[in-house]
Amino acid sequence: MNPLKSSTRSAALLVVSALALAFTGCAARRQQAYLEDKAQGHVYRKPIAEVWPEALALVKDKGFSVMKGKEGFEAQTEWLQTSAASSLGTSFARYLVRGYERGPGQSAIEYRRQERTESRAADNTDGRPTTPSETVTGPNNSQMTRDTQLEWELLQKVDPDAAAALQAEAKKIE
Repeated sequence: MNPLKSSTRSAALLVVSALALAFTGCAARRQQAYLEDKAQGHVYRKPIAEVWPEALALVKDKGFSVMKGKEGFEAQTEWLQTSAASSLGTSFARYLVRGYERGPGQSAIEYRRQERTESRAADNTDGRPTTPSETVTGPNNSQMTRDTQLEWELLQKVDPDAAAALQAEAKKIE
């Protein structure tokens, strides 16, 4: 067997394999984005009073403490540390959860996540630790963003039939 042809064939096979893996990963990401997009606009065929406890339980399962909101179907969580403490920055997150009536016996849930990072100033060069007045706190005015991944998790939990139908549709995406 010609060694040159063998190495060329091996290289071609390697390139084809790499491309197949890359396209598989892209398809999986597109499918997940499709599912999250559909979850974002999903209307449950259940009254908000049935969906709401599940919506709150989902954030509690992730370690967040829920505070009751001012109005009926609105709640906010306490800040939760989401990264290890570090002088380079410690990350925190919290959620705002809202439930909406969308008609008789229909409802929708929206999760909004806010993140912040706090960093401490470096110790002084003379060896003494930084005093609290010298501590630097990172921005506390970060924007809340829609957490469609969490909305997809809720959809799978509360309406597994609709979630299964969406997954079947998503598999058609390449």
